[in-house]
Amino acid sequence: MRSIKKIHTAVSSPIADLITYRALPTNSVDHIDPFLFLNHHGYQEYPENNNGLPFGPHPHRGFETVTFILKGDLTHKDSGGYESVIKAGGVQWMTAGKGLIHAEVSSEEFKKKGGELEILQLWVNLPAKHKMTEPNYEGLQKEDIPQLSLDQGKVKLALVSGNWESEKGAFEPLNDIQMATLHFAEGGKYSVEIPSEKNVFFYVVKGKVNVNGEEAKMHNLVEFNNEGDKIEIEALEESILLLGHSAPFNEPIVAQGPFVMNSQQEIQQAFQDYQNGEFGNWNG
Repeated sequence: MRSIKKIHTAVSSPIADLITYRALPTNSVDHIDPFLFLNHHGYQEYPENNNGLPFGPHPHRGFETVTFILKGDLTHKDSGGYESVIKAGGVQWMTAGKGLIHAEVSSEEFKKKGGELEILQLWVNLPAKHKMTEPNYEGLQKEDIPQLSLDQGKVKLALVSGNWESEKGAFEPLNDIQMATLHFAEGGKYSVEIPSEKNVFFYVVKGKVNVNGEEAKMHNLVEFNNEGDKIEIEALEESILLLGHSAPFNEPIVAQGPFVMNSQQEIQQAFQDYQNGEFGNWNG
């Protein structure tokens, strides 16, 4: 079995009136190459006539955002012309590449009626060879993401990208990023073999699980060593996990605000290009 290096706890980091826990980076863990950042928004309930999510237009370059809508909805718009409203159970995969401007806000219906909201946003790095690729966006609803029912229905596996149980995920990213969400009923069990040279991303969204003999609960990020390949999970109560893995890129990471590049010079160039209007036109 793969050994556990450390279990980290996400830190409270509210954004306006949005309950937010940041699992990565924190004082105890900077990144798990190529996974750079995870914000867990909610769970919370919004009243009628609310302002919705606060993420107005802002730029990105050099990485990808993968956004999981667990409750509520998310309206996406960007300078590449992509627009969508993704509802609960859906996922957005945006490749910022050489640069775009996007906004992530709540739909007019959600702002009017209110309701439950819970969203995860993960930032995944791009290797140097892909940092200046053309931007791309794909948003899929719950019904567009393949689901497997395992352990006599006690485990539901949503195949976001890569290959799981010999089945192909919904998204085909530029790099070999394997992502899935798992919903466990109490007592549900799942085991998976991940080659030891790959880095594992393992976040407990809800509930409590036993993983490779250790207990992890809501808001825990489990960091594994690169030895052993088997991960065994048993849900001690109803639980939700975000699980991914990838070979590390092993490249310099220089992050500043909305840009993630390989050098400070490239960061300065990103700010300059943005100020020069090279990230596309925002028609919000």
